[in-house]
Amino acid sequence: MMISLFLALFLPCAGMSVVFLVYMCLLWYAAHHLPVMTAPAKPTNINGLSAAELDKLPRTTGKELGLGTECSVCLDEIEAEQPARVIPGCNHGFHLQCADTWLSKNPACPICRNKLEPDFFRPTETCPC
Repeated sequence: MMISLFLALFLPCAGMSVVFLVYMCLLWYAAHHLPVMTAPAKPTNINGLSAAELDKLPRTTGKELGLGTECSVCLDEIEAEQPARVIPGCNHGFHLQCADTWLSKNPACPICRNKLEPDFFRPTETCPC
């Protein structure tokens, strides 16, 4: 009876200890012998718009955008008297400050990800007629 009680308590503890030691050995081996795999860095070659380019974008007010317009950057309603900015091409509207902050870091619409084309910022040639 005593031997079976001893085996019932000792064998599970001994087995778990062996599993733990094997696991620790595998971790040590992996840390010292296997190459370290690092994730590739996120490309940072995309820059936002400059202050001069932001000034070329159309400005409006919340009243001209329409009723019930929500700024997708700050998730707040655009009031009638607040200045707003419209993204050319997709015509999405945002608070002026929110749009300028977003576009200074990322040259795309926050809603549809439509990129602002560089042609928009080039001066238009006048007809020499």
